[in-house]
Amino acid sequence: MPAYAPSTATGTPSGPAHASQLDVAGELLSLLRDATTEPRPDTQLAALTLAVAADLPVLLWGEPGIGKTAALTQLAQALDLPLTTVIASVHEPSDFSGLPLVGDDPAEHGVPMAPPDWAVRLVRAGRGLLFLDELSTAAPAVQAALLRLVLERRIGSLQLPPGVRIVAAANPRSSAADGWELSPPLANRFVHLQWTHDHEVVVRGLGGTWPRATLPRLDPEKLPEAVTFARRAVCGFLSARPALVHRLPSNEARRGGPWPSPRSWEMTLCLIAFATAAGSSRDVLSLLVRGTVGDGPGLELLASLDRMDLPDPETLLADPAGAALPERGDLRQAVLDGVVEAVRTRPEKPRWDAAWALLVRAVETGAPDLVVVPATTLATLRREDWDVPASIEGLAGAVSLSRRADQAAARTAVAPQARR
Repeated sequence: MPAYAPSTATGTPSGPAHASQLDVAGELLSLLRDATTEPRPDTQLAALTLAVAADLPVLLWGEPGIGKTAALTQLAQALDLPLTTVIASVHEPSDFSGLPLVGDDPAEHGVPMAPPDWAVRLVRAGRGLLFLDELSTAAPAVQAALLRLVLERRIGSLQLPPGVRIVAAANPRSSAADGWELSPPLANRFVHLQWTHDHEVVVRGLGGTWPRATLPRLDPEKLPEAVTFARRAVCGFLSARPALVHRLPSNEARRGGPWPSPRSWEMTLCLIAFATAAGSSRDVLSLLVRGTVGDGPGLELLASLDRMDLPDPETLLADPAGAALPERGDLRQAVLDGVVEAVRTRPEKPRWDAAWALLVRAVETGAPDLVVVPATTLATLRREDWDVPASIEGLAGAVSLSRRADQAAARTAVAPQARR
């Protein structure tokens, strides 16, 4: 009988020849899946790998089909971690809390909670990437069962090893299949990253080359300095903004995202330390901080980080001639305001004169409009027996010119309305 023989009923091939065509199809599929990676700047991928390095649970938010699962698969391959995918929405609460296993004498030995098989495989491997997919379609009871897994890394009586990292993915409720809002306790345990697609990345990836995911390179010599900086940044900020230590949003949808709590501030401190030791970009740190404590508190903290590197007003007052003022306008404004406030706190004639010298230097090296408010405030601090320093002569012209420009701009804006 020939190797190729049509069946009598349908005329389709059967036997070895048919099997060989499936093999050819398999080869074609293998070629389609074959892809390589390249180093490429990618802010959201860098933020993801930094959070994974910091051993913090990450939750990727994005519309269906945006590439969240593909990104996690590529990340596991790049980090050489076995990937374990668990679809949260198709599991029961007992799958995460453990199934009771009755022994010979429960009264003496108790009833242990047996973990699922995937958890046992992770423990045996000693390392891995646990991917909790479709988190926003998990029922509230399942979300409650996940609390201990995400925070304590425990499933029943089983403790996951330190080499296991947890990443989850979710769709917004509007695009999730029978979706739920994330419960506040579970949401507060994650670093939330908004996952979006980049046109160039997608096109180049479909052509066979995707961005390479690499763990951040931490500088061993910067580790103590990074911890000190992170603690000073978070503690100093919360000392000035105590109301932000814990703020549960009133809106149900926002409760399912990042919001400030002692737990999320601890995660933020960890992320700042890692970003400092790795020399991460400001954009990466911004994604992580806002994804941990929310946009409002996160942006406030980032602004305070900028001010941490500002020169001490007392140092500037001690040597106004050699003062180095920031180039960025908002930071320069903050420095000048700080100098004036220092003089207000301890008003003395030499300090008042030094402050005027700093304002003159600011005019000579930057935009004159930045000194209008500090100069006006500083002038109100003059005592009757204080002579006006000669340096104010040059400053007065610049301030006057800036004021006239502001008044002209105001008149220009009002004129069209008056004609109506």
